[in-house]
Amino acid sequence: MSRAVLSLGANLGDRAGAIRTAISALKDDGLVARSTLYETPPWGPVEQPPYLNAVVVVRGPRDARGWLDRAHELEQAAGRTRDVRWGPRTLDVDVVTVTGDDGTPVVSDDPELTLPHPRAHERAFVLLPWATLEPGAVLPGRGRVADLLAALPADDLLAVNRWDHLH
Repeated sequence: MSRAVLSLGANLGDRAGAIRTAISALKDDGLVARSTLYETPPWGPVEQPPYLNAVVVVRGPRDARGWLDRAHELEQAAGRTRDVRWGPRTLDVDVVTVTGDDGTPVVSDDPELTLPHPRAHERAFVLLPWATLEPGAVLPGRGRVADLLAALPADDLLAVNRWDHLH
């Protein structure tokens, strides 16, 4: 059984609905925990509306490639298109980390699946929700999530706002 941390984000259409639907679908995949939603400004060079973000922890028989395939299935079910890099999206699901059956973090430099996620350590919208789920979490190769959060610019942290409209 592997364990994966997935980051979910949406900024088009029914943002909360898209994330709720994906989280509900992940119950069949061994959903262990889910964060609340956080509203964040868009990341990247493309002008677009704000995102809702969440982090989930799943545990199941998939390997790292299996979790990536599942992420793509969830995106496709939400109507995701990949027209513009870092552009707006109905749903984005990133595989942040995967831990193998033996508890060892999966490391990959495959351009399609770099693990751990190459920019997770600099993204408050990933780290903050993850830290709420697992205060002692560690991002392999980077350190404790709490320490990574503390090292981010204050403006990055202030831009991640709990969104209490999940229900």
